[in-house]
Amino acid sequence: MRRREFLAKTACGMAATWFGVPLSLGQTAMPTLKGKFSADDTVVLGRTGIRTSRLAMGTGTVGSGHHSHQTALGIKGLSDLLLNGHDHGLRFFDTADSYGSHPHVAEALRHVRRDQVTVLTKSWARDPASMRADLDRFRKELGTDYIDILLMHCLTEADWTERYKGVMDVLSEAKQKGTIRAHGCSCHSIEALRAAAKSPWVEVDLARMNSIQSNMDAEPAIVINVLKQMKAAGKAVIGMKILGQGDLRNRQDEALKFALSLNLLDAFTIGAESRAEQEDLIRRIAAA
Repeated sequence: MRRREFLAKTACGMAATWFGVPLSLGQTAMPTLKGKFSADDTVVLGRTGIRTSRLAMGTGTVGSGHHSHQTALGIKGLSDLLLNGHDHGLRFFDTADSYGSHPHVAEALRHVRRDQVTVLTKSWARDPASMRADLDRFRKELGTDYIDILLMHCLTEADWTERYKGVMDVLSEAKQKGTIRAHGCSCHSIEALRAAAKSPWVEVDLARMNSIQSNMDAEPAIVINVLKQMKAAGKAVIGMKILGQGDLRNRQDEALKFALSLNLLDAFTIGAESRAEQEDLIRRIAAA
């Protein structure tokens, strides 16, 4: 692995404002939400036409090197956790090659109707040949003929839409063939996020968002402005790092209300590590 790639992957694995009003990190801000929300609400992801649950089940907490907190549960353990979420109305499986969770998701997919769940995965491919190979391998590992959403993982370069155009073309071709239903990216710098907002190619963006700027691309007010541009362009915006990769574990209600109050996130992904944690999260979203 090249040193630059290693450093970028490490940053992705390790990786205070409220609508422009500065907040101290210890201050609690609880907005008033308009309407009721549930983890199992059916949402439409931008203009993709993909209908899924508001909450995606993440499988990559501190995910890198083909390992995560969720894969540590084992194939059966994580599969059972995903199926427990499915029993509670969650229809969104969030995985990635770097998490090592494809086999775990594949096992869960064996027990549900494929057309009733959304599978999102991510590739580190940075050249066309590698992306073609990943498309074939991912479908075999996941045990599925098609992938709902495939993202270019952890983009950081401001010029990525030019630098990796060949990779984007491969994904565009895959969509035309029905191998994937939608394509996009996950961004890990504000420069990459701004490029994604401007790119007509990006249909789905996975964006880091929370109120305390934990593991984020920039302070919340700046990120919010970019996400507004994405929404105005009809892109699907899926939130990640809602709990700040654990930094908001003891402030979950505040973090969830922040995410829900933005009116910018079509859905968001959070990785639970047990049934009790998963069901508590579902209750908290309903009570927000």
